[in-house]
Amino acid sequence: MHRSAADRLLDVLGAYDQDHPALTLTQLAHRADLPLATAHRLVAALTGWGALERDDAGRYHVGLRLWELAALAPRGLGLRQAALPFLEDLYEATHENVHLAVRDGSDVVYIERLSGRSAVGVHSRVGARWPLHATGVGLVLLAHAGPGVQDRYGAEGLAAFTPYTVTDHDLLRRMLAEVRRGGVAVSDRQITDDALSVAAPVRGPHGDVVAAVSVVVPVADARTPALIPAVQLAGRGISRALGWQPVSSRPPASA
Repeated sequence: MHRSAADRLLDVLGAYDQDHPALTLTQLAHRADLPLATAHRLVAALTGWGALERDDAGRYHVGLRLWELAALAPRGLGLRQAALPFLEDLYEATHENVHLAVRDGSDVVYIERLSGRSAVGVHSRVGARWPLHATGVGLVLLAHAGPGVQDRYGAEGLAAFTPYTVTDHDLLRRMLAEVRRGGVAVSDRQITDDALSVAAPVRGPHGDVVAAVSVVVPVADARTPALIPAVQLAGRGISRALGWQPVSSRPPASA
């Protein structure tokens, strides 16, 4: 299939992921499925523009110019700025890993993380992606996605990361229904077998769920009943900062 010049440029950028943050020219050509000469020309153009940066070892990294552009995304910097005071409050209350995440297709993307030295080890980082079904924030976002998204999700199977990861579609649907009813998701040892996360929705001005906030704690010390109101309070605080008003607090319509 013929790929346009724009397609090839995007394929070069798409060669990067959380497991491949630095690539040589040869690796870029291979991962983008491009001839070496074509990759060389495209990489030179991207480097000149600032989308890529070359280190002293000859490897290429994502450049700051892309970070500048990404900061303009409405679900990026603006959301993080509104959420940060509430994320800090949640961290001070727990001293555990605190996350803010959004949905992108079938993945959850982390856009902020606060963590202390003594917090349980996690695989998340800003910019990382994980399947929706395996994380607390992902369960919240999937539960509040449209029915079509939920029906299509996991059509090719649900990836397992631990023996506790939910891989049964019927069980997942029941979990999503419970998230909608209870306003909170609990993901127990689905990514690592020593951590549990509690997550709550973040709503935009019109009440739609635009993000999710969570705290991740060691399973051995999990105090889930105490964590739930703290996480929900953070979610509501961020939602209000974004312009959301609970129905009961909205002013009555004028006659």
